[in-house]
Amino acid sequence: MASPPLDLARPGPRRPARRRRSLVGWRFVSPFMALFALVFLAPIGYSIYLSLYKTKLIGGTQFVGLQNYSDAFGDSQFWTSFARVALFLVVQVPIMLGLALLLALAIDSGRLYGAAFFRISVFLPYAVPAVVATLMWSFMYGTQFGLVRDIDKHFGVTLPDPLSPHLILASIGNIVTWEWVGYNMLILYSALRVVNPSLYEAAAIEGAGQFRLIWSIKLPALRPALVIATIFSIIGSFQLFNEPSILKHLAPNAITTFYTPNYYAYSLSFEGQQFNYSATVAIVMGVATMIVAYAVQLRGMRKAV
Repeated sequence: MASPPLDLARPGPRRPARRRRSLVGWRFVSPFMALFALVFLAPIGYSIYLSLYKTKLIGGTQFVGLQNYSDAFGDSQFWTSFARVALFLVVQVPIMLGLALLLALAIDSGRLYGAAFFRISVFLPYAVPAVVATLMWSFMYGTQFGLVRDIDKHFGVTLPDPLSPHLILASIGNIVTWEWVGYNMLILYSALRVVNPSLYEAAAIEGAGQFRLIWSIKLPALRPALVIATIFSIIGSFQLFNEPSILKHLAPNAITTFYTPNYYAYSLSFEGQQFNYSATVAIVMGVATMIVAYAVQLRGMRKAV
């Protein structure tokens, strides 16, 4: 007796197996998704919720919609702090990344004696906590007890006060540069280490010198790393908080409660008890940081292409 023909159009048991495999994948991902929602999405959602309300002396907490955002865009103190960190970003970040680039190129050149020790020495400040680094530099900046005072006393000169209102931003930039130049140097140096050695060999055969190697091989290879380092530096500049908050005790006339947007949000929340408006400032700064970082990323990717 002949067997019935096989029905090749029937899908068989594959669809349930695929469904089971997809469920297994979600089980592996679910712990991370739960943690991500708890520590990232929930705080952002709660901040947005707070920004839509306002606590008044009469009437308690009331829903005000976008009024807090309208107040923020008309707040002169907020825009003063925003302009200050924007100036800090435009001046400090290029200087820091330029130094990091020079250090990475010097170490990668192979002509630097003790390159391993030099690399660790430059990177070491990154291991110092920001609070400790700021305190250490504040002791050197002090005109009554620090290094500046000792130089003035022993040499009979009068150095400019690093904690004066005109120099305090440059002093903060010096601290941040000292902290992060080694970190950015390591990012750039790591990118140089993965360059194909055959490119250097071909350039040497063609008689290219060191400057030609840097311009034609090393800098193009560093472009993606430079974009990443720039984005990290932009985020760090807009998040500037530790250094001004610590130096304020030594320079109360130079650093105000709205010196940076993050410090302004902190002062509004913990000193002024304006939690709703503080959440609004934080959200506006988060969106601004995201926009600037994304614009830099698009520009860097377009140049790379």
